[in-house]
Amino acid sequence: MKKRLITAFFVVLALAAAGMAAWGAYRASKIVSPAAASASDIPTTHVKRGRVTITVSARGELQGGNSEMLVAPMAGVDTMAITFLRERGELVKEGDTVVEFDTTQQEFNLREAQADLLEAEQQVIQAKATSQSTQEEAEYQLQSAQSDLKLAELEVRRNPLLPAIVQRQNDLAVDAARNRLHQAEQDNINKKANAAAGIAIQEAALNKAKVAAQTAQRMIDGMTLKAKSTGYCNIQPNTTGNIYWGAPLPAFQVGDTVRAGMAIVQIPDMKNWEVSASIGELDQGHLAPGQKVSVAVVALAGKSFAGHVKTMGGTTGAPWDRHFEARIALDETGPELRPGMTSNIVITSEVLDNVIWVPSQALFESDGRSFVYLETPSGFTPRDVKLVRRSESQAVVTGVNEGDTVAMSNPTQQNTPSTKQEGAMKALQK
Repeated sequence: MKKRLITAFFVVLALAAAGMAAWGAYRASKIVSPAAASASDIPTTHVKRGRVTITVSARGELQGGNSEMLVAPMAGVDTMAITFLRERGELVKEGDTVVEFDTTQQEFNLREAQADLLEAEQQVIQAKATSQSTQEEAEYQLQSAQSDLKLAELEVRRNPLLPAIVQRQNDLAVDAARNRLHQAEQDNINKKANAAAGIAIQEAALNKAKVAAQTAQRMIDGMTLKAKSTGYCNIQPNTTGNIYWGAPLPAFQVGDTVRAGMAIVQIPDMKNWEVSASIGELDQGHLAPGQKVSVAVVALAGKSFAGHVKTMGGTTGAPWDRHFEARIALDETGPELRPGMTSNIVITSEVLDNVIWVPSQALFESDGRSFVYLETPSGFTPRDVKLVRRSESQAVVTGVNEGDTVAMSNPTQQNTPSTKQEGAMKALQK
């Protein structure tokens, strides 16, 4: 039994040794010699001189330049229901009805205002009739007082022929008649003023009723939204309902309730188009309003439109991903353009003539310095350069000469695997 165990142990040991030898042979067959990592394996290019066009590329969305936004009107109620709504993408012309809201409450308010208006008109008629009768009565009393005064004055003329007591009575009658005439004149003035004030009050009430009726009618008219220009209907998302995280908001539809001031439909201007693009913060220094832009609409393969930078917004986003919004105005348009189309834009920020440049892949940056790997008889050597301008494909530099050969990748990283393989070879040889 003991002899069998010893035999089995040596068999296992022999198998393990054979396995290790096979693994060593496999590793040795996979090792590359140091000569394989020679300079010929590193891609290179030559430093060139010529014209360099600095461009900035981005992707944006096509929008109407002067979009018309139709919003829910002030209707004197908290919410209102949509009773008519155009389809998304439907073409409308100037004056076409786009949205209608339920006007039941507003029509009731209009009928009440019209009833108040009719009542106010009758009140004005009544006030004028009352004023006229009052003035006629005051005029009669005034004329009567004037007649009494004339009769009293005629009696006074007979005083020389009458006894003293009668003379005194005639004088008193004249004074009384004058007082009644003065009172009648004052009453006439006061009654005219009161009548005019009464009419003015009723007319003010009439004007108030007119304004109320006109306001109610305007509210009803305002609850029908019409297009002011020709364009395609872009139905806005409904933000009044329940919002679920990550789920897209549904667009408005017939039957939805809205609040005053909410945007319902956007109608882009078909004559003025813009592209809203988000551009990286590093490219902001290269851009300025007025620069030329080439806009390629993804849905229109092989066709591009000329434009220019219109505005540049502020920078937003996380510190590691800062962007700013740029609006590109199209100088050329076409009937095939539609709102929301994805567009690729290329902004020409600067054109430099007779400058030294290398491909962007050949320029390296580390610890605040820019450099290239220049090929020399002893191998690739880092050479510091000054970066003048940089685009996605080209870098304008100074510090190297036209025709110099530079590496397109980091030679130190290229040599690292060879160094490890050489160490492995030496370890196996030992």
